[in-house]
Amino acid sequence: MSTTAKGRLYGVGLGPGDPSLMTLRAVQVIAGADVVAYHSARHGRSIARSIAQEHLRADHIEEPLVYPVTTETTDHPGGYQGAMEEFYEASAARLAAHLDAGRTVAVLAEGDPLFYGSYMHMHKRLADRYPTEVIPGVTSVSAAAARLQTPLVEGEEVLTILPGTLPQEELTARLAATDSAVVMKLGRTFPAVRQAMADSGRLAEARYAERATMAGERTGLLADTDPESVPYFAVAVVPSRVGNPGGRPGPAGGEVVVAGTGPAGPLWLTPETKRALADADVLIGYTTYLDRVPVRPGQIRHGSDNKVESERAEFALDLARRGKRVAVVSGGDPGVFAMATAVLEVAAQDAYKDVPVRVLPGVTAANAAAAAAGAPLGHDYATISLSDRLKPWEVIAERLRAASAADLVLALYNPGSRSRTWQVAQARDLLLELRGADTPVVVARDVGGPEQRVRVLTLGTLEPSEVDMRTILLIGSSQTRVTERGDGTRIAWTPRRYPES
Repeated sequence: MSTTAKGRLYGVGLGPGDPSLMTLRAVQVIAGADVVAYHSARHGRSIARSIAQEHLRADHIEEPLVYPVTTETTDHPGGYQGAMEEFYEASAARLAAHLDAGRTVAVLAEGDPLFYGSYMHMHKRLADRYPTEVIPGVTSVSAAAARLQTPLVEGEEVLTILPGTLPQEELTARLAATDSAVVMKLGRTFPAVRQAMADSGRLAEARYAERATMAGERTGLLADTDPESVPYFAVAVVPSRVGNPGGRPGPAGGEVVVAGTGPAGPLWLTPETKRALADADVLIGYTTYLDRVPVRPGQIRHGSDNKVESERAEFALDLARRGKRVAVVSGGDPGVFAMATAVLEVAAQDAYKDVPVRVLPGVTAANAAAAAAGAPLGHDYATISLSDRLKPWEVIAERLRAASAADLVLALYNPGSRSRTWQVAQARDLLLELRGADTPVVVARDVGGPEQRVRVLTLGTLEPSEVDMRTILLIGSSQTRVTERGDGTRIAWTPRRYPES
């Protein structure tokens, strides 16, 4: 007794619409298939079939897979998702019947089969049961770039592809954080996409492509596009900026942006900060922090020592006054013992009062260290720098006493360096006069970096020689607790409720 060999499944990418952009392999597979399947709306017209039409034979078995719903509502008990899942299961069963009978099935897909395509729903249900081949196709992204005649990405630039159906705030954040972008699935999402472009500062750069390579093709500036005229088959493109600085967002004149990079590398940057760093003509900062920012063609970088803050600020403001967009790169949060104050202090001078200055927040070391250790800053806390370079030690000691008397958790910045080795010991001894030796202390070094080490110990066992300029100290209050987790990790946390409340 013989059995029929199983048929072969093909996901056939047809390209963006112009039949001449189909690959030779796609044409070969369609010509050799027994069954040709394609998706369509309930009106019965299929874009995929129209692209491949000249390659269909009279003896082809055609399987139109007609969506039960597209964007309208449904009375299906499972809602829209339930109706679609039922449709995909039924469609897969129809194709499986042909495959079980030994027939070759070609499922047509506009663009590329595995790029936002309907074919993938068949692939997930059938590819593990039948021999399968996917034929790649030219995507609408490549077609749009070709029709707009603009490079998408160059060199080290990053391309982000987004569905327009994302929430507007998410779109804004993603657009702000990337170099180049393509937003697909426009149609009714266009107003939100356009607003996201504006809010992220990318609208001036954005281009519009509709039905690229198809009949009715239209291209132009996104900002000039009538929202009422935008179909689903349209994309928004933010192209490469390498060698093409025209149309960049931001003010016409110069400005200074003080950008916080967080305690370590790119994972700690906010989308807004990423955008500002990418938009800048000039980057200025302490070399250690400047090295965290990717090098971009055309940008000028000025690194310096960490003891010339006023000079850096004046240099940045002078450049901005001459029309340059300047980003002053600061570690952590620029407003916490960092560059924002230095820039604003110089900017207060009459010579710079008309220079725009923006401060962009970053994750500060205290919050990063607290998160790594648990939640020691869960209640009221005070932030104090132990550096006596800009204020007398007597002021520091007075503030330590006052904060301890108020039973505040303490976040101690700049506890030590090569040239400052005695301050930690002095601070510890002072605090031991006011707090118990068993007071929890978090010693956090290089938080977020490759040498991160976070320890939870006590005030009595704090060893000053183990503290350097890359360390921050969190000193607990009378309420701070230390508990041990199941894996042996010790975590510190300060209750939000005080005993008397």
